Amino acid sequence: MAATPPAYDLAIRTDRQRIDKALAGAARTPFWLEDPGRPAPEPALSGATDADLLVIGGGYCGLWTALIAKEADPSLDVVLVEGNEIAWAASGRNGGFVEASLTHGTENGRRHFADELPILDALAAENFAGFEDTLTRHGIDAEFRKEGVLAVATEPHQVDELRAAAGATTTFYDREQLGTLVRSPLFRAGLMQHEGAALVHPAKLAWGLKAACRRLGVRIYENTPVTGIKDQGGTVRAATWAGSVRARKVALATNGFPTLLKRNRLLTVPIYDYVLMTEPLTGAQVEEIGWTKRFGISDTSRQFHYYRMTSDNRILWGGYDAVYHKGGGIRPEHDQNPETFARLADHFMRTFPQLGDVRFSHAWGGMIDMCTQLAAFQGRAMGGKVAYSSGFTGLGVAATRYGATVMLDLLDGRDTARTRVKMVTRKPLPIPPEPMLYPAVQVIRNAIARSDRNGGRDGLILKAANAIGFSFDS
Repeated sequence: MAATPPAYDLAIRTDRQRIDKALAGAARTPFWLEDPGRPAPEPALSGATDADLLVIGGGYCGLWTALIAKEADPSLDVVLVEGNEIAWAASGRNGGFVEASLTHGTENGRRHFADELPILDALAAENFAGFEDTLTRHGIDAEFRKEGVLAVATEPHQVDELRAAAGATTTFYDREQLGTLVRSPLFRAGLMQHEGAALVHPAKLAWGLKAACRRLGVRIYENTPVTGIKDQGGTVRAATWAGSVRARKVALATNGFPTLLKRNRLLTVPIYDYVLMTEPLTGAQVEEIGWTKRFGISDTSRQFHYYRMTSDNRILWGGYDAVYHKGGGIRPEHDQNPETFARLADHFMRTFPQLGDVRFSHAWGGMIDMCTQLAAFQGRAMGGKVAYSSGFTGLGVAATRYGATVMLDLLDGRDTARTRVKMVTRKPLPIPPEPMLYPAVQVIRNAIARSDRNGGRDGLILKAANAIGFSFDS
């Protein structure tokens, strides 16, 4: 008897003409950035200025750092510089999944931080609560919805894994029960995570944090790339294209972009993630798939998809392909990948065949930073005057706030539970440079695909990689 083919694979099984028609005319820009509430950028820095705290990078991590620092000490002179516009990169392109986990899930947490999991779980819950409280206090309308995230089994072996993972804050659904939440011929079971999971409009979150920073007096300069930082004894000087900032303390929140610290240049690698957005579904289409509540969904394969419904009934569909472009360059042309868009469309149509010839209004991609432990790391440099947080690996919507608090603890020299964990005291294994990296990534991607085809069982390559501390995921 022939083996049952997997729910998802690299082969495109849907009629290619149907896929091309669905993708025809799709905007190649992130849907979120088209919101009419998009604010105008702040002027670029021109000339020299001083600050108590300089934050380099205007994504979530940098914005949280500036906001928390200013809330703690309103007298502090805080400057934030962003090389482009706030929300233009990962903070405005992601799926808007807010997950409390700091360890990229329980399994990865056990692999790298087993003896610290109770501490990290408590810190994660505290951070998630602080995230929600900040949105309320500052009146940030980020479309925050706390209706949970549903993990679905699309392969037979995943059913028992989800059933075994059920606990006090989760609910297991078998195939029949799952139909009361969402309907797909590929879904075999589901596990709803009720606590520590929410959805947001990612760009509105970034813009709301920016507005809160400005109200508190943070000086923000956009389109101001920093070209280098230099230790000047009591201060650090950051050079920009048309000026400079001299600060007593510096927080580096550049994440996947080339680090300004040479020591960290092999600790992260830029990986590209791609998503599709459908046109708004009709009420009848929503009823057809039964997805009437605003919870997020992801499948549980190593190469996984994530998807969610927007406020106007569009479905965002992303994941599966995690692409490393040869040479590791970060280029605008990498934001588009027709092969991946076609594969995502094919997988979407397999998942929800009830939707017929639905069309995609947007197709885009962008860079995220990946490290070998799949969870962010933090540290200090230049005698403690510089702190950094990097390596969020696609799970940074909430974790970046935590990274900000760790950086501020480090810059103030505070001994806290956050500064004592291995995310600070130990660095992830370095990533091999080119020309070794590109072929190594392809070998690992093939090994992950084989694992999914083999009932989730890892082969020798993945077992060896995990044994020495290298983790991989899509």
